[in-house]
Amino acid sequence: MTSYSIALIPGDGIGKDVTEAAWSVLQLAASRHNFKLDGTTFPWSCAHYKQTGAMMPDDAIETLRAFDAIYLGAVGWPAEVPDSVSLHGLLLPIRKAFVQYANIRPHRLLPGVTGPLRMQSFDILCIRENTEGEYSGAGGRVHSGTPDEVAVETAIFTRKGVERIIRFGFEQARSRRSKLASVTKSNAQKYSMVFWDEVTRDVAREYPDVEVSHYHIDAMAARMVMAPESLDVVVASNLFGDILTDLGAAIQGGLGFAASANINPDRTAPSMFEPVHGSAPDIAHLNIANPIAAIWSAAMMLEHLGEASAAKDVLGAVEACTAKGVGTVPGKDRTDVITEAVLAALS
Repeated sequence: MTSYSIALIPGDGIGKDVTEAAWSVLQLAASRHNFKLDGTTFPWSCAHYKQTGAMMPDDAIETLRAFDAIYLGAVGWPAEVPDSVSLHGLLLPIRKAFVQYANIRPHRLLPGVTGPLRMQSFDILCIRENTEGEYSGAGGRVHSGTPDEVAVETAIFTRKGVERIIRFGFEQARSRRSKLASVTKSNAQKYSMVFWDEVTRDVAREYPDVEVSHYHIDAMAARMVMAPESLDVVVASNLFGDILTDLGAAIQGGLGFAASANINPDRTAPSMFEPVHGSAPDIAHLNIANPIAAIWSAAMMLEHLGEASAAKDVLGAVEACTAKGVGTVPGKDRTDVITEAVLAALS
């Protein structure tokens, strides 16, 4: 029997609730498809930071490197730990250390879910550059606390980094509907974004079968609302991709349906899977968090591990659940009710 080692980082708030839900679904899927998932839970979180002064220990990256995949619930407790600390102390270091340069987020309406748009038929795959760009962490502050204080944040774009995410996007488009939209703001950012456009055109020559479009970020935001059905694969920088995928979550019914994967396409290190929603500490342990995004992220993990049939069954169980109206309206169904409905459909 094939066995996979999974590092579980439930994190903060509802991250613990949805991780428990997703893990129960994963275990059932594994038993039905004759493979095994061995989970090891790590308490790294904002609570861990308050106890130790660090979001995770110094050897965390080397510890995680031994696993086949990482499953993350949610991290953040802004009332106690600044988001800038929690983000740069756990999530971003993992993404960068394991070269998880492709952040993948699917946006479509599940059966039974009514989105805010009149258009109900769309299927967008947003691919966000995940390791550099605007979130590189390059910059600093001088003359702090004085009237002359200066803050500088430098976005870093390398040819290697841009080329590989664009090429990854083309490969995804080729496996779907052969349409790729590249998103920049090259009319205003004449160095980094013009560079991105140039690299996109260079890589496009290798994919004559894929239709390529170029959009400015503001125009793409409007198109995702006005004509989402016209989009297939959307590729954007770290910041622009982050913004667009929250918009994508909104048009698919909310963050409770938004799944994501942080992928190392070369498979030289583990990839990480997580729902897009935050930790929502105010509703933690109330049994009202929607676990569907977490379960969908778990299905993406199974697909990445090579268990495509199990992944298909898990997502099919989610769709069967929402088709019956379970989990389709925020706050209507409790976490355990939704989880049990997915487990029943999977059985």
